[in-house]
Amino acid sequence: LARHVVDHSTVFEIMPTFAPNITTCLARMDGRTVGVVGNNPAHSAGCLDIDSSAKAARFVRFCDAFNIPLVTFVDVPGFLPGVDQEHNGIIRHGSKLLFAYAEATVPKVTVITRKAYGGAYDVMSSKHLRGDSNYCWPGGEVAVMGAKGAVEIIFRGKDIEANTERYQERFANPMVAAERGFIDGIIDPEETRRVICEDLKLLRSKKLENPWRKHCNIPL
Repeated sequence: LARHVVDHSTVFEIMPTFAPNITTCLARMDGRTVGVVGNNPAHSAGCLDIDSSAKAARFVRFCDAFNIPLVTFVDVPGFLPGVDQEHNGIIRHGSKLLFAYAEATVPKVTVITRKAYGGAYDVMSSKHLRGDSNYCWPGGEVAVMGAKGAVEIIFRGKDIEANTERYQERFANPMVAAERGFIDGIIDPEETRRVICEDLKLLRSKKLENPWRKHCNIPL
């Protein structure tokens, strides 16, 4: 997706073979350098795990250190479940990415392309982490979990198909998130590059300072 919105369809990917379920790359938009972070649903359905969280967190902090704006494309169904992930500290490693985005003071533009579920949605440069501009495509879903899983819990396995259809009609769209101010607008996919470029131009003069301290205390 990044290649379709950046200048000359050219990106310089960072660590492409490590944690391929998330993509980190440098590119240019309107001639200016940007850092791009995006979930890759072709690997592990785009779930965040320990390696992808650490990879993305390091890249976000690199961009923030050198004042490079961040563009984030979100398509994440959640954190990868599993005993190994839990025992190896998925919460601690996942919080590195949350911390990195929350502390970053560079311009941050986010586009939800499909799924944005649960805690993983929060971690991916959401409005809750001081995102400057957050958009969603018309088919995007911002929710705690997928419709089927939510219906099985709420209705305890009764009339799954009918209740799933009603749930999807009510919640499986970006309107609820827009009503609550979690996203700034719903944009058509073909408008993505123009909207991002306009926002990055507007945010060039952004000045944001974190509270003074000797150094931050990132969860290591």
